[in-house]
Amino acid sequence: MSEHQKLTVKQLFLHFTNALKGTQNDFTTGSIRKAIFMLSIPMILEMLMESIFAIVDIAFVSQVSTNAVATIGLTESVITLVYAVAIGVSMAATAMVARRIGEKDPEGASKVAVQAIFLGVIIASIVSVIGIIFPKEILEMMGGEADLIEEGYGYTQILLGGNVTIMLLFLINAIFRGAGNASVAMKALILSNGLNIILDPLFIFGFGPIPAFGVEGAAIATTIGRGTAVLFQLSILFYGWSVIKIKWNDLVLRTDIMLNLLRISLGGIGQFIIGTSSWIILMRIMATFGSDVLAGYTIAIRVVMFTLLPCWGMSNAAATLVGQNLGAKKPERAETSVWKTGKYNAWFMGIVSVLYLFFAKEIILLFTDVPIVVKNGALCLQIIAAGYVFYGYGMVVIQSFNGAGDTQTPTTINFFCFWLFQLPLAYLLAIYFDLGPKGVFWAITAAQVCIAIVGMIVFKKGKWKAVQV
Repeated sequence: MSEHQKLTVKQLFLHFTNALKGTQNDFTTGSIRKAIFMLSIPMILEMLMESIFAIVDIAFVSQVSTNAVATIGLTESVITLVYAVAIGVSMAATAMVARRIGEKDPEGASKVAVQAIFLGVIIASIVSVIGIIFPKEILEMMGGEADLIEEGYGYTQILLGGNVTIMLLFLINAIFRGAGNASVAMKALILSNGLNIILDPLFIFGFGPIPAFGVEGAAIATTIGRGTAVLFQLSILFYGWSVIKIKWNDLVLRTDIMLNLLRISLGGIGQFIIGTSSWIILMRIMATFGSDVLAGYTIAIRVVMFTLLPCWGMSNAAATLVGQNLGAKKPERAETSVWKTGKYNAWFMGIVSVLYLFFAKEIILLFTDVPIVVKNGALCLQIIAAGYVFYGYGMVVIQSFNGAGDTQTPTTINFFCFWLFQLPLAYLLAIYFDLGPKGVFWAITAAQVCIAIVGMIVFKKGKWKAVQV
């Protein structure tokens, strides 16, 4: 290894450790490549931590009963609405905080942070009241049978009643990301996940003076884990090392900032609802081909979602870079950051697509050995992989619009590409032209290609550079 290569490896390791420590938060000057790396690493790890929550809960609760697992599934379907709002407000918070940081206005960023937290608490309080009073009715509305409702309503009651922990964990992490403190967001999720892993078996199965709560225990553990992480986040905002420092006199309602947050949030909420509803309808089409085909599709999509985590991390990094550089009146640097991030994302997705194309069957075999399930799961992976490079660019461009505060453009793109293109195409190919599951798989790939191409064309026009937040 040459001296230059040694230096490069040493620098890479130094950047990696600095990214985890969060030693940099202003990304409006210096190397764009380094900025992408410093933001992406903690954001990728943050995405990974977020995905672990559901896996851990299911792993422990599956030892209780089938009803317990079903209760989590039904409750999570309802919680999706909370996620939709949380993600929408988070997009607005990231865009506005990043813009203020780019303008070298940390006090303005702190004011935005306070209003975002107020908004989250108000929305979560409404959901909490409904969840505490009507848990049985909610499970019944979702199709739960009487014995499931009786066994599992406590889980629904606690999780929805304590949904403020979900809302604030999302929101405050979005504030940190916008400020360039992505490592703090990562640490908050590591803390919440670590506690959840420790507390889950204690509250589900009981230990010493702690009784066995069953599925209810999973909700208790999750809420305590998330709640502790929120306290950690708040302590940093008030007393910690974040660039954003909230003072007690900041804790007043500012309607102009609140209304701006709401305006930008609506686009983010719309994006999530359009995307989620599209997947539900695709699942309904897949269900017509039988449970074996549906199982293969479900496994393949879980694999796809896991490998998309690094892409989400890099996409969120691009959003922060856009927001900060627009605030610093450097729109060209913002645009360059997006194209570079998109290129790195596309390279990563290209490598993953090769693995899927050649080893799809072996990957699905890790989850099941039922031949028809393996066949359909592998086919799904291979067809989706055909558009993976487009996924890479598309995800970055869409998040970059959001980072600029232009949440309306991605909502419009998603509406046309998902609802008016993907869903009719999936039905036509799968049912009308009798291609079966392959029709749905190709429709998914075609929609992602469509989003990437349309997104890049609109992005190049540059109207997002003039958005005020």
